[in-house]
Amino acid sequence: MLKKFLQKFTKSSTQKLIEHESKFVAHNYSPLPVVLNRGEGVYLWDHEGKKYLDMMSAYSAVSLGHSHPRVVKALTEQAKTLAMCSRAYHTDTLGPFLEKLVDVAGLDMALPMNTGAEAVETAVKAARQWGYEVKKIPEDMAEIIVAEGNFHGRTTTIISFSTEPDYRKNFGPFTPGFRPVPFDDIKAVEAAITPNTAAVLFEPIQGEAGIKVPREGFLKELRDLCDRKNVLLILDEVQSGLGRTGRMFCYQHENVLPDAVILGKALGGGLLPVSAVVGKKAVMGLFKPGSHGSTFGGNPLAAAVGLEALKVLEEEGMVQNSAILGAYMLEQLRGINSTLVTGVRGKGLWIGMDFDPKHVTARVVCEKLMERGILSKDTHHTVVRFAPPLTITREQIDWCLEQVRSVIRELELKN
Repeated sequence: MLKKFLQKFTKSSTQKLIEHESKFVAHNYSPLPVVLNRGEGVYLWDHEGKKYLDMMSAYSAVSLGHSHPRVVKALTEQAKTLAMCSRAYHTDTLGPFLEKLVDVAGLDMALPMNTGAEAVETAVKAARQWGYEVKKIPEDMAEIIVAEGNFHGRTTTIISFSTEPDYRKNFGPFTPGFRPVPFDDIKAVEAAITPNTAAVLFEPIQGEAGIKVPREGFLKELRDLCDRKNVLLILDEVQSGLGRTGRMFCYQHENVLPDAVILGKALGGGLLPVSAVVGKKAVMGLFKPGSHGSTFGGNPLAAAVGLEALKVLEEEGMVQNSAILGAYMLEQLRGINSTLVTGVRGKGLWIGMDFDPKHVTARVVCEKLMERGILSKDTHHTVVRFAPPLTITREQIDWCLEQVRSVIRELELKN
């Protein structure tokens, strides 16, 4: 049936396909004008057969590349045996998956979920539960400190501690209990801590804000402060984790260990939504039957895929590739001398390039890159993000850099 449906579009234009989709889908995204129908490794193809280098990786969800054969094999083999049953029963896949996950994270226990936002919600509940049961915060008074400019998802609780107006408009009333402070400001964090503070919840690098990297030493200062004040440190590594920044986890760059880390995206190997909160037993061990749950969280198919994704990351040297090629790409992008470019920053294969909005928007840059066979995405109208699959090669990066330089030269001529 699907094949017959698609056949009527064989000779249609990209615009007609976009218009057809637009007729039925709620307009909560503003995609680039391309219709994709195939992916392999670091490449994507549109319905007309044009090939693109993927420099977004679905916001890190495709860190292992599109349709990685080992992960596809794990998925198909598990799907043939047992794909789904709720955690009303035990399975033979969940234990091995979570054992591997807590081992690579250096922590004790994990609670599996599906999407990143669900995992953030889980972490909020874990922090509050610890605050009431361990720290003895008065009932319903627990507070969590968050960073201005954060992006942790779009559920109603999560947007309650967002400082981005577009994420909040017309979605109130909002959930109380959160205190935003400036990102990368340890004094502001300390000033915000009260006896009712249960946790500090930060992204170690702010992704959606434009790949904002804090100064060196900030995470260690944050860890030390939380220890002194008896406050949990919870890090959202849904985007930054699992090799994206050149270490398995971003917190490893400063040799710190959070009380809990939130994971997702790449954990599903580019095939499934898989997420988890991984933490110390003193935090995760407080959950009791009925206190939290998810029908799909930790299902056999997700566990098999998640375990294989972790093995692939380690065994195929993707984390090291991210460190080496990320440093190279960052250096090359910083070497581009243009009045259009106002800054470049990043860590590993996660780089943000700022453009002066007086001359050009980041959306226009992304559209020009798309014409040359590179798919990226803008954020906040000024930043173009580069986050390819961790399998990318030096030659592929060099080709990308050549296209970036050409686009910038083209746009300079128009200014």
